[in-house]
Amino acid sequence: MYTICGYEVESMELKWKTCLRAGVTVVVLFLVIHYWTAFTALAGIAFGAARPLFWGCVIAYVVNIPMNFFERLMESRAKNEAVRKLARPVCMVLAFLCILLIAVLIVQMIVPELIGCLQILLKELPGVLDSISRWIEENLQDSMLLAGQTSLFQGGETDWQEMLTKVVNILINGIGGVMGAATSIISTVFSTVVTLTVGLVFAIYLLLGKEKLSGQFRRLSARYLPKKVTEKFYYVAGVVNQSFHSFIVGQCTEAVILGLLCMGGMLLLRLPYAAMIGCLVGFTALIPVAGAYIGAVVGAFMIFTVSPVKAVIFIAFLVALQQLEGNLVYPRVVGSSIGLPGVWVLAAVTVGGGVMGVGGMLLGVPLAAAAYQLLKNDMNTPS
Repeated sequence: MYTICGYEVESMELKWKTCLRAGVTVVVLFLVIHYWTAFTALAGIAFGAARPLFWGCVIAYVVNIPMNFFERLMESRAKNEAVRKLARPVCMVLAFLCILLIAVLIVQMIVPELIGCLQILLKELPGVLDSISRWIEENLQDSMLLAGQTSLFQGGETDWQEMLTKVVNILINGIGGVMGAATSIISTVFSTVVTLTVGLVFAIYLLLGKEKLSGQFRRLSARYLPKKVTEKFYYVAGVVNQSFHSFIVGQCTEAVILGLLCMGGMLLLRLPYAAMIGCLVGFTALIPVAGAYIGAVVGAFMIFTVSPVKAVIFIAFLVALQQLEGNLVYPRVVGSSIGLPGVWVLAAVTVGGGVMGVGGMLLGVPLAAAAYQLLKNDMNTPS
């Protein structure tokens, strides 16, 4: 340490670095605020380009949960080195197959019954329309029906050329709109398929080399970030990861419980499609608290094709079941698994749904659980 004109060199360097960082921060904030429109457009382009990678991270995180389960099973039994090398890809394939099998079973249970209900509805629709037509003819006077039609034939000669021109314009515009809608649908489907394909490939790379990637990230953070910042980052990331992991497991458990309760109640009430609607309600219940109501709409529609009275009974039953599940089962199952009290689970779902819709419902609970755990640990740490 040297002294120049009464000042220590290290202190001068520290002050210079602090002023430089403050100046750079102010300049960056000014540029962001002044060019906010261009900044948001650039950020939108960047996020759009990185969307496949984002979905790849989501897929990898979800698949990693059953994959870890299979790896723990194989680790306790694999004693040969060759078997251990094959454990990672085998466990990853098993995890993907389990998720795919569950999805296929759900689709096979729901889609055929839904198609059958639509066929019944389409078969009965002409008779319903015919009944409505007869009721109109019997209850409305002919003079009221024809009052507005007589004016069409009055007023002199008809300009057939003008009428034909209008018809041709309507046909051309209609064809153009249909072609535009078809092009938009094809473009959206193609973009979605490409995004999911790239995301799936990226997820496979992440799962196969997760330890290597984690080690590289740790070395980078240790090299370019202060030690305290690195330790705090990994602490917060660990709490958030545990909250999301527990939330996914608890949410799946709660969905199975709700589906079984719905199926059992429908069997007791002798309502049709009990197994299929129970499966549908359980699947849509993956959306916290409000998800079962989405399944209720489809279930009520399907039962309505059999008996409107039974459809009303089903709606009343599911509303009561959803109240029981939302106030007792969900806060206890999901709340206890993530360490978040039931009242805060309901608050997180309400606020998250109001801010971001369905995505907010899915993210609100684990984020609130992570914040709750971090605040709890900080409060219990002696100062």
